[in-house]
Amino acid sequence: MKILVAIKRVQDYNIKVQPKSDGSDVDMEGVKMGVNPFDENAIEEAIRLKEKGVASEIVGVSIGSSLNQDVLRQGLAMGVDKAILVETDKVLQPLAIAKLLKKVVEKEKPDLILLGKLALDSDAGQTGQMLAGLLNCSQGTFASSIEIKDSEVFITREIDGGTESIVTKLPVVLTADLRLNEPRFVKLPNLMMARKKSIETIKADDLGVDISSKLKTISVSEPPPRKEGIKVKDIKELLQKLNDIEGIKI
Repeated sequence: MKILVAIKRVQDYNIKVQPKSDGSDVDMEGVKMGVNPFDENAIEEAIRLKEKGVASEIVGVSIGSSLNQDVLRQGLAMGVDKAILVETDKVLQPLAIAKLLKKVVEKEKPDLILLGKLALDSDAGQTGQMLAGLLNCSQGTFASSIEIKDSEVFITREIDGGTESIVTKLPVVLTADLRLNEPRFVKLPNLMMARKKSIETIKADDLGVDISSKLKTISVSEPPPRKEGIKVKDIKELLQKLNDIEGIKI
């Protein structure tokens, strides 16, 4: 079984980004970048499936500029077998990314496609679902547990009320939740060896899909600061305060 894992390059999760002074976009100048944390869970799960003998090959794919080679090499150091860079300097939205991934899936013909459930930069959580729709195949989002027996996939997924268990068949698109696993620590020798491995590069424009932006950013700004809270001495005072708020009647 072949697994394809999408790997996105985003800002480090410990860093708080700021809007540009003109409010045109987020200021990424000099910001530390790395693998999207949810994508690390997807990579780790693919490697574990290979270690169990369920999978035979893992293909990592990233979409973006040549700078994305660093996250692909991180994947190679973790245990990915093959790396593909779909190169473009355009800022892409989820539908465009899904269209490009569809072309890579058609080329590689994986049985299982793994993505993070969302990316830290956009926080959209749409690409996996769109990709499944374009491929007309099953999907399992926000997966916290994955088990594969023969051609059936048993998935536990996070929902608002707790967890949900579903069963589907391969091929399938799965998006990984942070609870799925704990990504392994990458040793320095593995990183050094990953630098020597080749990365297949495909120009996004050569794939023949429309990746033009469907949305326009008007402005980027920080949310307004929260107002200072107040303390109440008992439930009676709390109810009175809530009654005083316009639109709330208790």
